[in-house]
Amino acid sequence: MAKIKADVVIQNAGELVTVASKGKPLAGKNAGHIGVIPDGALAIAGHRIIAVGTTSAVLKNVDAADAQIFDASGKTVLPGFVDCHTHLVFAGSREDELELKAQGVPYLEILKRGGGILQTVRQTRAASKGQLVENAVRTLNTMLEHGTTTIEAKSGYGLEVKTEMKILDAATQAAKRSPVEIVNTFLGAHAVPPDATADQYTKTVIEEMIPQAVGKAEYGDVFCEKDVFSVDQSRRILKAGKKVGLKTRIHADQLNRTGGAELAAEVNAVSADHLIHASTDGIRRMAQSGTVAVLLPATGLSSMLPYAQARAFIDAGVPVALGTDFNPNCWCESMPFSMALACRYLKMTAAEAIAASTINAAHSLNRADRIGSLEVGKQADAVILDAPNHQFVPYQFGVNRVQTVIKKGNVVVQKSNE
Repeated sequence: MAKIKADVVIQNAGELVTVASKGKPLAGKNAGHIGVIPDGALAIAGHRIIAVGTTSAVLKNVDAADAQIFDASGKTVLPGFVDCHTHLVFAGSREDELELKAQGVPYLEILKRGGGILQTVRQTRAASKGQLVENAVRTLNTMLEHGTTTIEAKSGYGLEVKTEMKILDAATQAAKRSPVEIVNTFLGAHAVPPDATADQYTKTVIEEMIPQAVGKAEYGDVFCEKDVFSVDQSRRILKAGKKVGLKTRIHADQLNRTGGAELAAEVNAVSADHLIHASTDGIRRMAQSGTVAVLLPATGLSSMLPYAQARAFIDAGVPVALGTDFNPNCWCESMPFSMALACRYLKMTAAEAIAASTINAAHSLNRADRIGSLEVGKQADAVILDAPNHQFVPYQFGVNRVQTVIKKGNVVVQKSNE
C-alpha cells in the first residue's frame, strides 16, 4: 500500500494531545479525557491532518521524504487554541480605571460616571475603520504568537448603527491580514447609550441594527445584566436575531444573578458567557439544552470580581469552554494565561482547561467538525509548546512557551530553540 505524502511532520513529541471527542464536547466525567499520546506524531498534507499517533506508527504510514520536519522531543503538541470570547475591535484603552477598581469602585458605578464601555464607545466612534483594523491586526499577531488560531470577535463599542457596522467590517478586514480565523458576533446590546432608555435602545437594536448585521455577523449577543438589559429585553433581542439567522450567545449572570443562564437555556443559546452568579437551576437547564458555558477568569482578575464555579458546571454535565475576554477592561491576549487562572481560581485540572480552550471552545462556535482537536481529516491547526507535558502548560505563567504555530497546514509562527 502506497504511503501518503506529507508536507509537514511533527514527531517525537513528549506528549501529543489530540483532544478527540467523537463529535461531542468534553463534559461531565469526560471533561478531562484529552487523548495524550507519548512520543506522538502528526502528519499534514495541504490544509489537513493525514495521520495522528505514535511516531513509529505515523512514519510507517506516511511519506515524509520531502516534508518539513519538526522534532518535538521533550515538548507538548496541542490543537491550536480557540478563543471563543473576545472584543477584538475598539479604540483607546482604560488603564486609568485600574486605580478605581483597586479603590473598590464597582464597574456599574464606573459606567455611570461615563467610564467603562461608554468611554471606549466615544473613542471607537471617533476612530476610522482603518485605525480599528490596524489595532485589531496587532492584537491578532500577539494572540497568534500565544498559540491562538481561531477567535470569536464581538462588536459592541458603537451603540449606534454606523459604528456597530464599522466594527464588524473592521473585524472582517483584519481577518484578511492575519492567519487567525475570526467568527463575528453582533453585540449592539452591550450597554445602553446615555441618550436613550433601555426600552428605546432595545427597539433600535431590533429594528435598525440587527437587519444590517445580517451577513456581517454569524452570532447575536446581549449583555443581560441588572441596570443594562433585563431578561425580557434580552429575550426580545436574541429572538429577533434568531429570526433572521443569527445564532445566539449571551453575556449572563456576570455581575448579578439575573436569570441569564435560564434564559440561555430557554432560547437554546450556543453559549452563555461569564456566569459568575449562575443559579443551580440555571446550570441544570444549561446541561439540558446543551449550551456551552464560556468562563472568563481573566475578567475576574482584571475587574477584581469573583470567579465562576467551574466545578458546578462540570459536575452538572455542562460543557465548559475558556476565553480571554480580550477587551479594553481586560487586556489579555494569551489563552495559556487564561488556562493558568482557570486551574488556580476555577479549580479546573490542566486537562479540563486544555479541552475548554480547544474542542469545547470550537463547539461553542459551531466549528468542532473542523477545528479544536488533532484528528485525521480535520484542519491542521497545531501548536508546539516548550513544555514537557500537558500539565506544565498552565503550571507556568507569565512567559510564552509557544514555539511553533501551524494554521491550515502553514507554519505561521516559528521561534528559535536557542
